Formats: sequence, C-alpha cells, structure tokens
Amino acid sequence: MELGQLLASPLALPSIPKVIALVLTELNRQEPDPKNVSALLERDPVMTARLLRVANSAYFQHSNQIGSVTDALTLLGLIEVRDMTYAAALISSFRQVGGLAMQQFWRYSLDTAKLTRELDRSGKLKPWAFTAGLIHAIGELVMHLGMPQSMAKVDAKIPVFSTKRAAAEHEAFGYSYAQVGAGFARAWNLPTILVEALKHQHAPFERGGFEPLACLLHLAAWRCRAQEMGYSDDDLLKTYPAEVALALKMDMDTVLGRDPICWTTAQEAAAFSCWGEWGHARGAVIREG
Repeated sequence: MELGQLLASPLALPSIPKVIALVLTELNRQEPDPKNVSALLERDPVMTARLLRVANSAYFQHSNQIGSVTDALTLLGLIEVRDMTYAAALISSFRQVGGLAMQQFWRYSLDTAKLTRELDRSGKLKPWAFTAGLIHAIGELVMHLGMPQSMAKVDAKIPVFSTKRAAAEHEAFGYSYAQVGAGFARAWNLPTILVEALKHQHAPFERGGFEPLACLLHLAAWRCRAQEMGYSDDDLLKTYPAEVALALKMDMDTVLGRDPICWTTAQEAAAFSCWGEWGHARGAVIREG
C-alpha cells in the first residue's frame, strides 16, 4: 500500500476526539490560556475525573483535596496536562491493534518518553521531549490497522521492537513507521516540531542540519528497543549510535548504563494502557522529572 493511501484510510488513521482536539489546540498555542483549557476540560467529565485523580494522588503529597479542574491545572502545570491529554487521545483511538501486544507497546513508548526527556540535558526541548517519545512509534499502530496482512509478514521476519525494524519496513514498503507517524501527527494537527522529529527520527542528519529532537528520539528509541530485545553489554556497544550521541554531546556511560531511567514496570504499563490508574503510571515519571 502506498503511504498516501494508508494515511487516507479512516480505519488506519482514526480521528481525534473533538474535545481533546480543542484542548490540544489551546495547549499548543505559544501562550495557552489556562481559563480556556479549564473550560474545555470541564466539558469532558472523564478527563475531569482523571485530572482530579492524578492531582489528588499520593505522588503529589498535597495537603488539601483538589476539587476543581482549575486547581488541578495549577498543581500539575500545562505541560503535564498536555502530556496527559495526548495520552488520552492515543489510548482512546488505539485500544486494540491486531498483531501487537498493546501493553508491551505502551511500556516501550513510556520508556522512550522518559528517556527522551532524561537525555534533554539542556532542557530546551522540555515542552516536547516526553510527548515526542510517547508518540514516536505510533506509526506502527497505524500500519497494523491499515494493512494487517502485509504487516503480519514483516512481523514474522523481524520483531516489532527490533532496532532494525524501521529498515525492514522501509525495505518492504518504501517507508517505515517514522514517516507514517509523521503523517499521523500532521493529520491530527500536532505542532510542526513533533511532525519533523517523528519524520526524521531515523535519519536526523539527512537534511544537512542538526535536529535536536529527532536526535534525542533516535538515541532514546535505540536504547529502549535494546532493552526490550534483551541486548547484552556487547550488543549495546556494537550498535551504539555514536554519531548521534556525539552530536548531542552525550556521555556514553549515561546512555549505555544498565538503568538510565526507572524502566516502566508491567503494572505501570497496564495502568497506562487501561487509563484507569494514570496517577500510578505517571508516578514513576514524576519521581524522575
């Protein structure tokens, strides 16, 4: 299937829920208005309940009960709320995808989100690092939904979380989940910085310049895929993307360490994929942040 056909398929590319789309539009403005964000979120009782649950979780150790969306926004901050809103949109749109273990997919995605943010030592990409990591492999879901039989053949040849997965998909179709993910981000009107980072995550230097977020994604995704595939220390050294790490001025020991982040547990991944216990799933991230 051609890339354009795939991205035009309503089965492969679900539409974003209306209220969530409006919330994200406001949150992605250069100067979001908290009052508008609060008013929009209050139109969605499920999102309201989730925000209040997180705000009142033990992780924040707040002495007073948080009872309004406005107070929750003040406590959590707009970046945190935007991450939660993206997660809500993704989980509601991609509940079950044939051929993929969704709990493992979200575990891997959460790990990549955590590590992308951790590797952003300058802090300049803080508004986007976690979200970029969370959605960087969403094209994999789109491809499995849009062309399940073709993807089943690729799955039989190479694991979904292999570090060589993108190359295998590109060989089979002429594109990979990176380009599909960029198309998905563009269709959902996500910020250009996210679209470009997803598109160039496997070749962050291909346009002749240095794209920091794409480089962060490249390095974080490689490390998290290595974790999923059970790489040995020798495997890590042999496949280490030195050029990208050098461009980021990244210390090798930091990236190759056995535990560069607090790896997402099965419980956290299950909580995230069910969206019933977001506070617990976010707790590990909050403790690191």
